Amino acid sequence: MGGSKHHAVADGDHAGWRLDRFLAAMLPEFTRSRLQQLIGGGAVSLSGSTIKDANHRVKPDDIYDVLVPPAAPALPQGQDIPLKVVYEDKDLIVIDKPAGLVVHPAAGNPDGTLVNALIAHCGKELLGIGGEARPGIVHRLDKDTSGLLVAAKNERAMASLAKQFANHTIERAYNAVVWSVPGDRQGLIEGQIGRSPYDRKRMTVMRAGGKLARTRYKVLETYGAKERPFASLIECRLETGRTHQIRVHLTHLGHPLIGDPQYGRARHAPRAKTPEEEVAFAAATAFSRQALHAFVLGFQHPSLHKTLRFESPWPPDFAGLVAALRNLKNS
Repeated sequence: MGGSKHHAVADGDHAGWRLDRFLAAMLPEFTRSRLQQLIGGGAVSLSGSTIKDANHRVKPDDIYDVLVPPAAPALPQGQDIPLKVVYEDKDLIVIDKPAGLVVHPAAGNPDGTLVNALIAHCGKELLGIGGEARPGIVHRLDKDTSGLLVAAKNERAMASLAKQFANHTIERAYNAVVWSVPGDRQGLIEGQIGRSPYDRKRMTVMRAGGKLARTRYKVLETYGAKERPFASLIECRLETGRTHQIRVHLTHLGHPLIGDPQYGRARHAPRAKTPEEEVAFAAATAFSRQALHAFVLGFQHPSLHKTLRFESPWPPDFAGLVAALRNLKNS
């Protein structure tokens, strides 16, 4: 049942009952767990005041209103969201994703995602390709990571691209701006990545468990005096594709991404001692997302049997950050 309103009137026999127990007795068409969800979601009110505590105690003559919202669609719906299409044919589409766009619906982001935009752009034929919740999605970029992403438009393309990702034959390169400068100007970061036991929203390099992750990096530019390096521009190439891999690996290396709300903190930044460093520090600490851009994507086309390779220019915010840092004396 959905999009309906219900009333429940308490009498003397209900005095002192928990609200969820009372509503379950008065509205038997709903399970107690469903009623607890409705209570927590603000769907239950008493005399116009919302009650969100399932342990709320009922009094005689209380009249509770329960507003059940319409059932959410079982499948993602198409939404008219602008897309920057880099390449498209009958098999696949390559998108230059802006920062701030979530790739697929999930808890907290039921719509307004890249998937919703792709369904509107490609048509409902996309639904079910590779799965109902994430149609066409072969790989992901974090919400606040910008850059290139490929999606499949049919099952054949989905299978081919998925196999290439599984075999690590996809070319993926990222530009990242990190605090300070790694001691080794290039190298391989290797370590098992899994969920942090202390914060389930964060990933971490683990001594035991997790999944093997490999990231090759190369320092492209450094900013700041040699004796006091401030930041650096790095190229990262993925040999595996774990959740938050680059962000976790660079933090593990001791050089987290500038602007990363989960893994990078301003405490990693050297203290600004000159006017130029003050300007650079202000630009870096004001950067509103992780400074990570997927600038290269290359793969074997599923039916054309040739390699496609795309490059994406830096978005304005990323370019602006690098410009501010380049005002510093390079080491």
